[in-house]
Amino acid sequence: MLLVNAIDRLSLYVLLHRYGLSLQLVAPNEVIPGSYWGEREAGLIGAKIFARLDTPVHSVLHEGAHFICMTPERRAGLDTDAGGDDVEESAVCYLQIILAQSLPQVGHERMCSDMDEWGYTFRLGGAAQWFAQDAADARDWLTRHGLLCSTALLTYACR
Repeated sequence: MLLVNAIDRLSLYVLLHRYGLSLQLVAPNEVIPGSYWGEREAGLIGAKIFARLDTPVHSVLHEGAHFICMTPERRAGLDTDAGGDDVEESAVCYLQIILAQSLPQVGHERMCSDMDEWGYTFRLGGAAQWFAQDAADARDWLTRHGLLCSTALLTYACR
């Protein structure tokens, strides 16, 4: 699994900043504030994503995608649990794969592989198969809410 310490963190900071997010690194072995899953998984409080150097990149991008996909009202009170319905969760997963394509050393294939390793589940089995063959509803949701343009490119806007 690709960890924060193994990538170009400046690219990650810049990507998150485009959405009004900041990445706050936590000291090794410290509890990560706002982490829904605990352990080394990223946390989300307001517009801050908390992570350690041993946090998986997929976790940081997933929490960032939650922030991007939620309504402004939910963002205003955001602390740990991003909430959302099933279609929004699918959109979050789709968006994290798209976001990964913006990062050197990450990309689509690696993100899908790490999602599978972590335990994400999809009807077609793996994340790559879902993304390629069964994610039209997620892509449409992202387009409808202005997060992707009609050619599935990032708009760098939040919902």
